[in-house]
Amino acid sequence: MMPVSYPFIEITIDPNALTVVAERAPGVVAVVGESATGTAVAEVPTTVEDAAEVNAKFGANTRLGQSLKLALAQSPRPSKFYGVKANGSPPSAAQYTSALAALDAADDVTFVSLANEPADLSATSPTDATAKLAPLKQHVEDMSDAGQKRIGVAMVNPTAKSTNDVTNIKAKTAGLRGAKARMVLVAARGAVRQGTAETADIATASMAAFAGYAPHISMLLKPVAGITFPLALQFSPGDIKGLSDEEIVPLIDPALISGDTLHFGEGTTYTGTTALQYIDIVRVLDAIEFRLKAGLVGSVGDARITKAGLSAVKARIEGILGSLVRSAVIDDFGISIPVLDALFIPDNARTPADTNLIATSRGNRRVEITVSITYGPAVHLLRVTLAPKF
Repeated sequence: MMPVSYPFIEITIDPNALTVVAERAPGVVAVVGESATGTAVAEVPTTVEDAAEVNAKFGANTRLGQSLKLALAQSPRPSKFYGVKANGSPPSAAQYTSALAALDAADDVTFVSLANEPADLSATSPTDATAKLAPLKQHVEDMSDAGQKRIGVAMVNPTAKSTNDVTNIKAKTAGLRGAKARMVLVAARGAVRQGTAETADIATASMAAFAGYAPHISMLLKPVAGITFPLALQFSPGDIKGLSDEEIVPLIDPALISGDTLHFGEGTTYTGTTALQYIDIVRVLDAIEFRLKAGLVGSVGDARITKAGLSAVKARIEGILGSLVRSAVIDDFGISIPVLDALFIPDNARTPADTNLIATSRGNRRVEITVSITYGPAVHLLRVTLAPKF
């Protein structure tokens, strides 16, 4: 039978274009530590918004509670705060490992620290000095390998001055250094919470300060709040250079910056590899990786290995990276899809390699894409020549 014309026009609404692409907040911090009071359940990630909530859930004067309040004091501040109670008083390395495992499913976490847990510089061996911090390094490396990119922040904070502090710090913390660039080590000497004589958790404070900035912002000379140390215990210029040479971030009070505030004397990861030497490079790559995954997941199972299908995939990538160029996160980018290039070659002009590439990609349903980005980092050193004349 001939189809009936009425109602003349039929419209079906396709809402797929209204689907929001997932975004990962770049500044979500988690602090794991000792707390024997409060309503929070041990080894369960618990969010907090302000000091009153920290006091209720983790106790006002516990190590974890004080560290979380120091994190909350940073400006700009992270977008989200997790606290995780570890069993033990104080927690052992195994208990830290168990508490850190509770964060495995918290896929929005980007930074992790242990509450006021410094490297033990008095230990006789590097293994003993970082025994309780080793689970943090293992956690962030394992989670990053699994696709949930994280950075761990650890600290050294000797209470007295020594002539060989830099050498000792380097030797005792060697176990925290890693080629995966997933750890940052910050250093101060005699640092206390502002207005008190109690040792400050400079790792958590620094972590929250890092997380408050956009990923592409360099951490060099950015301020960290809520911490102070006596003038007599501040690092000398030689100490600052020595620590920075070892990719350890010193907290400094530079005379060139007005006010009585502490700042980061470097912006490096504790890695030993120049490719991922700086915190902002690691954070930018993590952010871009997540954007690409979230933006392209809709193409998996739908985009076809044809000129039109792969051109649409390329356009998606251009849209994702183009927004980063406009916001000055990256300077430029390039996209290479070899099978798409081969598909644009006429059949009679294709080489056997082109034909094989197309057949293999279609047979395996796998497409290889190379995305290159040009990153323009911040200036970290200006060399000025002053040439006076009469």
